[in-house]
Amino acid sequence: MGSEGFGPRIAFYIGDIPVSETVTVTWLIIFVLGLFSILATRNLKKEPRGLQIIVETLVSTVNNLTKQNMGERNLAFAPFVGTLLLFIGISNIIGLLGFRPPTGDLNTTMCLSITTFVLTQFFGVKRKGIVNYSKGFLQPMPFLLPLNIIGELANPVSLGFRLFGNIVAGIIIMSLLYGALGGFTEMLLGITVPLFQAGVPAVLHIYFDMFAGLLQSFIFTMLTMVFISGAME
Repeated sequence: MGSEGFGPRIAFYIGDIPVSETVTVTWLIIFVLGLFSILATRNLKKEPRGLQIIVETLVSTVNNLTKQNMGERNLAFAPFVGTLLLFIGISNIIGLLGFRPPTGDLNTTMCLSITTFVLTQFFGVKRKGIVNYSKGFLQPMPFLLPLNIIGELANPVSLGFRLFGNIVAGIIIMSLLYGALGGFTEMLLGITVPLFQAGVPAVLHIYFDMFAGLLQSFIFTMLTMVFISGAME
């Protein structure tokens, strides 16, 4: 993985400012999502066909997911929920294309969790008012105020570290596996061609990059909806 160990490498410099893999891959994902949004919505028809069917199915699924977890009156959160789900999902599985997942960087996952935390506090105060929302920290007993505050602050920390831990664990395991298979090839066959690396890790890639990656994106999005809707009730 280079001198940076398992962390993201510096991709290039803008003057004296280093730009990491995390930033460049994130830009790539934003560009792809933006381009997809433009192409998928530029010629909408009353009778959907082709790509429009996929888009409408996706939008309908996100709307139903938001409605089920946040209630009908909070359906306005669906665009945020859909964007979060798509961004994290693509970030998690982009390792299949040889890129380092941005969610394997704690900076990314903590930014996402802090965004959830800020929205939770903002809409909780907006819905209940600052006084009524603050009273919730005194429940069920006033002396539990410090514990309630600590618990609220712990939510973004656990949310960010959970996503980061699952993704970076897959990166580390796959890196160790590739290294071990390369060494095994050289020891057994006496050649430096990564023969055993060609197909052996495929099954683990399916698990860590596809199954675990998509699962973690769903869990993060679900917890975000639970935290925000819970603060507004």
